[in-house]
Amino acid sequence: MVTALDINTSRERARAWAAASVVPDPEVPCVNVEELGILRSVDVVDGVAIAKVTPTYSGCPAVLAIELAIEAALLDAGFEARIERVFSPAWTTDWITPRGREKLKAYGIAPPVDGTSSRMELFGETRVSCPRCDSQQTEKLSEFGSTACKAQFRCLDCGEPFDYFKCL
Repeated sequence: MVTALDINTSRERARAWAAASVVPDPEVPCVNVEELGILRSVDVVDGVAIAKVTPTYSGCPAVLAIELAIEAALLDAGFEARIERVFSPAWTTDWITPRGREKLKAYGIAPPVDGTSSRMELFGETRVSCPRCDSQQTEKLSEFGSTACKAQFRCLDCGEPFDYFKCL
């Protein structure tokens, strides 16, 4: 039997999720924390919104900024807020939503290819499509792009350089 308390708790949880989920990633502002897959959950316990966040990697320099932005969004929505950093299971690019992948591509960042656990991809033999012209005639220029989670590529057809969101 569903009680009024269950319904109110569910509504509060949904309202807290809605507030937290739209926080943009400061390094890749075209996607929010939900689309990037780093917002794991939001629960409301005794009026306190508890957001669980998994950083893209343990040394991510943006994680504190992300956590503070989520906390601010929850406070603005009228909640007391607590952020919990969760490392297990580790974040993977498989958690980026389809909408997040579309947004990355539209922003000019090649989204990670599927199947991050394949041996070929783990050792740098990934075939990356150009986000501008969809050509697979691309080459890696550097293992590191504008942030540590991206590599720098160039399209051999259109000549444009672009970031590739590395598979993790």
